[in-house]
Amino acid sequence: MSDKIRAQHLARKAMLYVRQSSAYQVSHNLESQKLQYAMQDRLHQLGWNEIEVIDEDLGRSAAGTQTRTGFERMVAEVCLGHVGAVAAREVSRFARNSREWQQLVEVCRVVDTVLVDQETVYSPRQSNDRLLLGLKGSLNEYELDLLRQRSLEARREKAKRGELIVAAPVGYCKTEDQRLEKGMRSTNDATQRCSEA
Repeated sequence: MSDKIRAQHLARKAMLYVRQSSAYQVSHNLESQKLQYAMQDRLHQLGWNEIEVIDEDLGRSAAGTQTRTGFERMVAEVCLGHVGAVAAREVSRFARNSREWQQLVEVCRVVDTVLVDQETVYSPRQSNDRLLLGLKGSLNEYELDLLRQRSLEARREKAKRGELIVAAPVGYCKTEDQRLEKGMRSTNDATQRCSEA
């Protein structure tokens, strides 16, 4: 057991946050889910009896563009002082943007809730842990920005080579040689023939 966990933490419930970013990950990366749910065992070993699993955000990104009702409910429970620990297999599961991450860390600091991942127990009231959590939050956001940047660069390079495949705009279709054509061509041709007659 960690010396950062005290009786007042164990007297309150622990909340385990389980999340994957997309529906594809939810249906195909089952090992990740299994490992995340296994964090319940770690919380039991650390001394918690009451553990609430929050998994309604499965299939939702933590990048800040989607509403995550599970995350919001967890933060609300922490704010009310009902939670002794919030846990995730990796703390990056909580948030990928600084605003949500800093909000969670600050609320945990104020109400004295620890954060737990597969390796470490963090106490936001301790300056070293707050520094580590701040760095992890910054790295999470940087990683997301880097992935976006790489994806855009890859699209540009494919476009330069003429290999970028995109869906045709509404009202158009692609010909066999991949040129765009209005989907209503036959109707337009018929209309033109009628007007010429």
